[in-house]
This record gives sequence, structure tokens and C-alpha cells, in this order.
Amino acid sequence: MPIRIDNELPAKQSLELENIFVMSNKRADTQDIRPLDIIILNLMPTKIETETQILRLLSNTPLQVNVELLQVATHKPKNTSQEHMLKFYKTFDEVKQNKYDGMIITGAPLADFEYEEVDFWDEICTIFEWTKTNVYSTMHICWGAFAGLYYHYGINYHRLPKKRFGVYPHYSLDNTHPLMRGLDDIFYVPQSRELELSMGDIAKVKDLQVISYSDEAGIHIISDMECRNFFVTGHSEYDRDTLAKEYFRDINKGLDIDKPLNYFPNDDINLVPKMTWKGSANLIFSNWLNYFVYQKTPYDLNDLNKK
Repeated sequence: MPIRIDNELPAKQSLELENIFVMSNKRADTQDIRPLDIIILNLMPTKIETETQILRLLSNTPLQVNVELLQVATHKPKNTSQEHMLKFYKTFDEVKQNKYDGMIITGAPLADFEYEEVDFWDEICTIFEWTKTNVYSTMHICWGAFAGLYYHYGINYHRLPKKRFGVYPHYSLDNTHPLMRGLDDIFYVPQSRELELSMGDIAKVKDLQVISYSDEAGIHIISDMECRNFFVTGHSEYDRDTLAKEYFRDINKGLDIDKPLNYFPNDDINLVPKMTWKGSANLIFSNWLNYFVYQKTPYDLNDLNKK
């Protein structure tokens, strides 16, 4: 899948070095096909790293994807330059009249705050509501998933006694669900969170289905019955070294944190971690794009809510 992005976006060079097909706007404009329009609300502090991770996973089908990056206007990032944000990111006011085939809402390091305490909570609630009419299928990741479930269904989190941190075995609870297509009986997913969801809370909502699970890490992916919304607790998009960076960052801060589980070979922090989740990550994202964005979205996005 060619990814259409700004030619000067920092992620472009990294992706090209990995032989991922990145298409410039000039070349894409000569294509006589209907591309998919995807918008990414990036709430992570490491904006450029997260951009690269997600764009990598959106590149794995033969479809052309137009990608736009969205920021919340009510919060100024501390770890990414204002120049980068102004150049590559739009605000909600700039896109609210648009319609999109798909949207990704990332995680954010906000587990210490109640939702209403988050400085951009009102704005993200506006965006959640807007997705009902302007986006066909939305994938919510980690904090984005917890916040989305709280907003759309009133489902709150349960706080873990200790951070769930590592790479955990998962399995499908519905092998017929298209999002699970091609996955191994056991597949691995990085987790890095202090919150969890209850199967009992999900079971009370008829519109929701848990489609993948881990005996060690709990609920992984929840789908609504129309497959217009997916809520994902894990981080399939993570790079090989992302958990290591988080671990060493917290160690350097003097925080009490365990080594990520099932991550460093022989549990030795001096060894390079094995990446055991790349295949499942690519499948999950390509299945989402193919089955729930490309095949179900109307050709004319003005007809989005007639489906």
C-alpha cells in the first residue's frame, strides 16, 4: 500500500529505508483511483516516533492511503517542536467539515488523571461525537480505547495494582471475525498500561464484543457490532525498542518498575529484544483497512451514513 504523506515529514526517510512504499503528493495526484482517507489523532508525546510506527502498519496493502495528522488544540506538546506541529498537523476546526474512511486515535500517558481532569477532555469528547457522522471506522488505541469506551458506552477502567508491562500471548475469541483473519492461534502483543477493562462490564453492553484476549494481560480488542469502532488495549505498533526506552526512562527517573515481561532475551537488559509481534501487528492493521475501511466505506464519503 502506498502511503501518501508530505514529502518533508521526518517519518518518510525512515519508512523508505525499510522499503516501505511512500508516495509523494505530486505522484499521488496523477493516480486515477479512489484513495482511502485516514486521519490520525496523535496524542502521544513522542509524535514523530508514533507517526512512523503507525504509518508503517498502514502500508501493508495494495491500496493508496491519504493520511492526515490531527492534534488537539487545547494542549501544547512538550516533546515535539511547534514548527513540526504547525507544518504537519491540523486542528479539529480545520477538518471538522471533512469525512474520512478511517481514523486512528492513539494512546496517551494519562493514566494518573481522571478523564474529566485531562486538559483536552472537552475537545476529545467533541471529536468522539464527530466520528459518529464523519468517520466510517475508528480504531482507538490504549488510552484512546479506554477514553472511547467511557465516552461512547460509559464503561470505566479498573486500576491495576502494578503496571502491565511486557509482551504477552493473546488469542482470538472469534476466529470468524475478519479482524482476526490470518492470525496464529497464539499471537503476541506489547502492553504498557496501568488500567484494565472488565469482561463483566463489557458483557453488559449488547453492542460490544471482545474479539481477542490474553490470560495474562486481559482484554485486548473490543469491536462494536457494526465494526465502526474498535478499542485496542495493546500496542502492536510499537518498535522493537519501545518498551526498552520506557523501561530505561523510568529507571533513570528512579521509579520502581519491573523489567518488561517476555521481552529481553533471558531477561537480560543488555541483550537486544526479539520482535515477536510484527506479523500479528501487520495483519491486524491490514485487516482493519481492508475489511472495515476499504470494503465497507461508500465510494462517495458524502454517503457515509447511508450505509
